[in-house]
Amino acid sequence: MEMSVEIVAHAPAFAMVAEAVADVAAREALLDRAMGPKRKTKSSEKLRRGRRPSEGLAFVARDGSGGVAGTVRLWDVTLGEGGSAALLLGPLAVDPSLKSAGIGSALMRHAIAEAGRLGHAAILLVGDAPYYGRFGFSAARTGALAMPGPYERHRLLALELVEGALDGAKGTLKASGRKLKGQAPTLAA
Repeated sequence: MEMSVEIVAHAPAFAMVAEAVADVAAREALLDRAMGPKRKTKSSEKLRRGRRPSEGLAFVARDGSGGVAGTVRLWDVTLGEGGSAALLLGPLAVDPSLKSAGIGSALMRHAIAEAGRLGHAAILLVGDAPYYGRFGFSAARTGALAMPGPYERHRLLALELVEGALDGAKGTLKASGRKLKGQAPTLAA
């Protein structure tokens, strides 16, 4: 008599939740592991430095034990001098030991949905078009926009949450979010 045994591999469960102050140290360690020490020299960092993430738009992915397995934040920016408001996404990071588990995609979907629910009109980011394109981001609407400092133009991508939100958008992105008040600078990274 033959017996067959079915082995079912279960992917670990992850929960997308609002980032808490208690997550800062774990988030910073995760960003260091995932992105390395040069992460703080990026152009996007100039828009985040000294600011807090957009209200209600900082998330972590928690693993089954409550640890931080991934992170994403969105930041308030203005599109050029006196331009309209938008969000800048980043950094998006997942613990390197958990790559390809779908955490980054889940964080992206969650962040985009929450930004739309909160009434934001557009999200910009600097990243790889093949990865972010599956979420609707492209360089098609960013040709007249620029980041402060060095960046690769083809990596400036945008997603309109409201059709036409980027019509006429031009100039260099400017930080417009809430300033940090007496908090550790690590909250801005």
